[in-house]
Amino acid sequence: MYKRIFDIEHQLDEAMFLFGARQVGKSTLLKERFPDAIFYDLLKSDLRRRLKRNPEAFREALSSQPENTLVIVDEIQKIPDLLDEVHWLMVEKKLRFILSGSSARKLKRSGANTLGGRAQPRTLFPLVWPEVTDFEIDKAVQNGMIPRHYMASNVADRIEGYVDVYLKEEIQEEALVQNIDAFERFMEVAAISDGEMINYENIASDCGIAAKTVKAYFQILKDTLVGFEIPAYRKVIKRRLVQAPRFYYFDVGLTNYLLGRNSLKRGTTDYGHAFEHLVIQEIVAYHGYSRSRDVISYWHTYTNIEVDVVIGDAKVAIEIKSCEEVKTKHKAGLKSFKEEHPNARLILVSLDPITRLSEDKELIFVTDFFKMLWNGEIF
Repeated sequence: MYKRIFDIEHQLDEAMFLFGARQVGKSTLLKERFPDAIFYDLLKSDLRRRLKRNPEAFREALSSQPENTLVIVDEIQKIPDLLDEVHWLMVEKKLRFILSGSSARKLKRSGANTLGGRAQPRTLFPLVWPEVTDFEIDKAVQNGMIPRHYMASNVADRIEGYVDVYLKEEIQEEALVQNIDAFERFMEVAAISDGEMINYENIASDCGIAAKTVKAYFQILKDTLVGFEIPAYRKVIKRRLVQAPRFYYFDVGLTNYLLGRNSLKRGTTDYGHAFEHLVIQEIVAYHGYSRSRDVISYWHTYTNIEVDVVIGDAKVAIEIKSCEEVKTKHKAGLKSFKEEHPNARLILVSLDPITRLSEDKELIFVTDFFKMLWNGEIF
């Protein structure tokens, strides 16, 4: 059992939408932190069918509960109409709610009741470094950080099942796409582009579908929380900058599975890509949990000079390298960034075990970086 760091108890007021991809641990967290809450699991088909037919039964069942009773509805996107009943129970009966789910897409598309702004949206991410007492960087790079996957010896089998469930329950059952085979092929091609600038035309050509369909498919991945984008840093000083966003699957283990990266070895290009993804995944999770207002972006010039992560308005620039010994060539992107943003803090995260200061650049071993990140020393 992992002790999750998300302080959901302190962030809950009247209501909360708790989103997160499948199997990141939403239900486990809610049952652990709120054992006395009334719990409705809409993955149970009999309950779901009944409440779909008669959502008023939900209100009738809860109307006699005392004020401030906490009610948890898991997979709320399965029955968006329940939100009207939730709203009434909040206003008239002063009940509190946590509404969790793996997709905000259906709620948005159905025009569902958003509870008049009373429910704050929050996201639960895969495991992060401080939650894993036996953290091993190579295992995390290979298996990813979904709780059921991190410690698995047969992680490929588990992720295969994960993808099958996602395609069936999120895509097919919700009729998000007409051609499930084309979407499955798209997911594989999107994995090739993981961590790269999105080129819709190239991906469309590889998938044999229209570019507008590719855009719609990327939106589905984002809406179902299976992927996210990192925007390009746009403030031009001297060098022209690329403006296309970068796409990442929400967990590096999923990318590895889709690309068939089963035995990653240090020193290889594939390991380097996965290592970078894991570090960015950790940064994104910290950004979400800390509710930082600093935008995360990346910096890439038309002459292919780049920095992997920029925090805020060039406050911090982070380059990620899987090398075990940092050399001058690994610092080139940070050096160029410093020429245009002289006040930026420069960090290079790597597998070099000696954390140190090299001129104006902080060279930080990856787990030291994670510790600093979660101690609030980076943002």
